[in-house]
Amino acid sequence: MKLSSLTSLLFIGFPWCALSQDAGNGEICLTGDLMQWHKVTLTLDGPFAAEQDTAPNPFADLAFDVTFTHESGSPSYTIPGHFAADGNAAASSAEKGTVWRVHLSPDKAGKWDYTTSFTQGKQAALEGGGKPITKYHGKTGSFIIKPTDKTGRDFRAHGRLTYVGRHHLQFAGSKEYFLKAGPDSPENFLGCEDFDGTQSVKKGRKLKNWETHIRDWQDGDPTWKSGKGKGMIGALNYLAEKGCNAFSFLTYNAGGDGDDVWPFSGRDEKFHYDCSKLDQWGIVFDHATTRGIYCHFKLQETENDDNRSGDKKKQEEVATSLDGGRLEDERKLYLREIVSRFGHLLALNWNSGEENTQSTNEQRAMIDYIAKIDPYQHVRVLHTYPGQQKKVYTQLLGMRSSLTGLSLQTKFDQAHKTTLEWVLKSAEAKKPWVVAHDEQGPAGLGVPPDAGYEGFKGNAHDEDPKGSEAEGFVKADGYSIDDIRKTTLWGNLMAGGAGVEYYFGYKLPQNDLQCQDYRSRDKSWDYCRIAIEFFHEHQIPFHKMKNANSLIGNEDDNNTKYCLAQEGSLYLIYLPNGGNVELDLSGIRGEVEISWFNPRDGGALKSGGKPLKAGSTVQLSAPDMKDWLAILRKN
Repeated sequence: MKLSSLTSLLFIGFPWCALSQDAGNGEICLTGDLMQWHKVTLTLDGPFAAEQDTAPNPFADLAFDVTFTHESGSPSYTIPGHFAADGNAAASSAEKGTVWRVHLSPDKAGKWDYTTSFTQGKQAALEGGGKPITKYHGKTGSFIIKPTDKTGRDFRAHGRLTYVGRHHLQFAGSKEYFLKAGPDSPENFLGCEDFDGTQSVKKGRKLKNWETHIRDWQDGDPTWKSGKGKGMIGALNYLAEKGCNAFSFLTYNAGGDGDDVWPFSGRDEKFHYDCSKLDQWGIVFDHATTRGIYCHFKLQETENDDNRSGDKKKQEEVATSLDGGRLEDERKLYLREIVSRFGHLLALNWNSGEENTQSTNEQRAMIDYIAKIDPYQHVRVLHTYPGQQKKVYTQLLGMRSSLTGLSLQTKFDQAHKTTLEWVLKSAEAKKPWVVAHDEQGPAGLGVPPDAGYEGFKGNAHDEDPKGSEAEGFVKADGYSIDDIRKTTLWGNLMAGGAGVEYYFGYKLPQNDLQCQDYRSRDKSWDYCRIAIEFFHEHQIPFHKMKNANSLIGNEDDNNTKYCLAQEGSLYLIYLPNGGNVELDLSGIRGEVEISWFNPRDGGALKSGGKPLKAGSTVQLSAPDMKDWLAILRKN
């Protein structure tokens, strides 16, 4: 079957993709909805290969790329392709075949043209060059893309989430700006028994099954292999129903805390990839897109990002690093495979690594390479230890690298000050960063579960008095999810941050490695939803607003009160403990209307009474001593 000039057909199955060692005939077909922003897959019946082949290696030595160009001339994308075994590997677990694929998420309706490139040569997929294979090289065709038919949360209704030189990402279709909230834990989300080739290396530790979320799976949702994946798909459904719009996961953690996630055909097979496992991952990520959930790709863990450790006990960890932290063949191939298979997703970030310890030059090289091969230019972020931020992030400000955002880790009550620091520094460097707060300390506690969950009493605290001298120690009275709401969630948002992901710690129920029940933080997700809905439902132009703590007398940027303003027209003042606050309105004239928003329960705004006269300092009084948000708009 062939694709005619302007007519595309949806093919179910590929009869010509047999497990014969005969080379494919070069035919091309397109699958997908053929709509704007929807996933469109171009499949080539190409050379026969197997995952373990070495001469040539189908991942490194055979380079398949396709250039797609809209009829208007823009955009034009050259997208890296990949070997896909028999084309049905998620179900068949095939390791060999003649199927080669590229995924496109087209920006525009109308006619699109494509041209294939297929070359062979040592490391051709990494370094370019190689000799064209005539049968598969230079093939052309066209297809028609219709407008999207999606609405609601589905990201296909909004388009690709893009970095636009601001502190917040913007959807290319709807032009709306984005604030995120969701789980950062478990970091080993993908360490699940439902995926092919997945095993737990840690003694006594079992893979996840996400059984508690099977009840959230719905008829019509995807699975693979006669029902596998229902728990993971259900977990994403639950998050979407709670109003969350992001989740996080490591794609490589060999040698790390979980040691149960890698994309390779074997834990140490760094030049050979598991086609069926990656297709199964893709089913989960594609479902996230349809449910309006942003995919946070953490590309490596601190234990496998370099080999500079001299500790003999860490030799196993060292062995799992990619090129010892450098940008060489292992790392280049890894990044190409991840970008090729998942870069079509509409909402994601590439995080160079959790608690990253690469050198500045290594970090720059990796980030720049991602920028080079990612046709869609998704936001690129970096996560590192709290004590290393000044040293690491300062070197990457401005045009010194292709970094466009940060994934912050601090103690929970330092979110506001740290977010604001890097929002301001990146703005001063003329390249604003998208700054999210994605890991809350102390490490053992993080964001606690709801009071009553598995017997948890409601306050997180260190029980060992010897820990009082440790970094991030929490006194016996502890802290609760109310403190997280006040200082972490609203602390980030009121600093001009891009949102939060919640880290679960390792001491409390459903922790960072063992969590399989997102309902453990059910109330916290409510608080997140309430915050995000406030900004959108009340049409708050947060992307144009700046922190203005000085207007309320908080020059130290502490957690007593926050102000975010579009000076002269709109002011938000968050009071974590209610009470009174003075706001300097001496810079404007006229009247200002005031209303109050309840961050705990949401709902309609509460009137603040008669308009206030600007031109001087005004006093505001919250309805009570709980946390409230004041909204002041100039008439």
